[in-house]
Amino acid sequence: MKYMTPYESPFYFVILGLAFIPIIVQLIRGKRMLWYQNSVTVLFLVISFGGVNLRQGIALLVYVFFELLLAYSYFHYRQKRNSQFIFYLAVILAIAPLVIVKTTPLIRHHPSFIGFLGISYLTFKSVQMVMEMRDGFVKEFHLGRYTQFLLFFPTISSGPIDRYRRFEKELLTPPTREHYLELLNKGIQNIFMGCLYKFILGFLLGNELLPYIKNLALSEGGFSIALLGYMYVYSFYLFFDFAGYSLFAIGTSYLLGYETPINFNKPFLSPNIKEFWNRWHMSLSFWFRDYVYMRLMFTFMKKKVFKSKVTTSNVGYFVLFLLMGAWHGLTWYYLVYGFYHAMMICLNDAWLRFKKKHKKRIPSNRLTKAFAIFLTFHVVCFSFLIFSGFLDTLIHLPFR
Repeated sequence: MKYMTPYESPFYFVILGLAFIPIIVQLIRGKRMLWYQNSVTVLFLVISFGGVNLRQGIALLVYVFFELLLAYSYFHYRQKRNSQFIFYLAVILAIAPLVIVKTTPLIRHHPSFIGFLGISYLTFKSVQMVMEMRDGFVKEFHLGRYTQFLLFFPTISSGPIDRYRRFEKELLTPPTREHYLELLNKGIQNIFMGCLYKFILGFLLGNELLPYIKNLALSEGGFSIALLGYMYVYSFYLFFDFAGYSLFAIGTSYLLGYETPINFNKPFLSPNIKEFWNRWHMSLSFWFRDYVYMRLMFTFMKKKVFKSKVTTSNVGYFVLFLLMGAWHGLTWYYLVYGFYHAMMICLNDAWLRFKKKHKKRIPSNRLTKAFAIFLTFHVVCFSFLIFSGFLDTLIHLPFR
């Protein structure tokens, strides 16, 4: 058997197409073959986590067993009692494997043995489940459905991050023939668009143009036109590569009859940084908004930690984006990336308050909107330059 990373090889799509034929036929008839879908899931998990990736596959199975046991235990405990301590403990335990994976390289200088491709996204799902149990949104716990939610293979490695209640509803209720034909059409379109983004534009930018500009920037050292070019090329490469992957995951989900949420919505046309985060990696930013930021704001306001709502909001932004930066990695440039975005959003909010107060004196037209898009684009591109880690390389260049 050929072992492959999801969506990285054309042969992966050949296997995908052949395996999906019975699923597509049955969904056109308005039926969902869960036994066959689960068999296909096992097949693609073996393809992705077997062979040379067997260690990751074993780590995945142990992780899923742990999270299933945790969710099952917390749900049944929650039916009888409602302890804040147990809730916080359940959340900490759900996050613990990811924290171990992220911090191990700092201590032992090599990856954790419990790490696997997609552990972050499964952790987001697991924490979400615990929180929604605590809030009373999950009325019953079905071990099989939750397992299928965690192991939904189209999105297992890099998202988008789905919500359990939405997924469960579609799992139990297959789409009508008419609706599925629309999903089938959109799914095929997304996969072809993903090929354009990832295999053509992403390849040209990341494999052909980026190394050339990187070497040029390194040879010039410090700030230069080449460094500016690297910033632009890397930003577009990052978008097309990741958006291409997301289109594959969403398109594959559509073929299975699931409307997995989209991840990108023309982010480089955002008129401000907050709107950018409503368009870029949307499932991640919405997850952090709903399960971190909003809950933090509720706690701050309930306990009256800060007198000013503006201060409360700004502190929440810094906590949120520093966590997002740390999630990418515990290196200075990821943390600075998070700090930078928090600072930009706080400045954006201050500008919006000022604009609202002086709306009669500040023009608002197509020209000002175009300038806002231009400015936001460059603010974002600079953040991606930080995120790339290339500035770290430049800093450590020998003095010439």
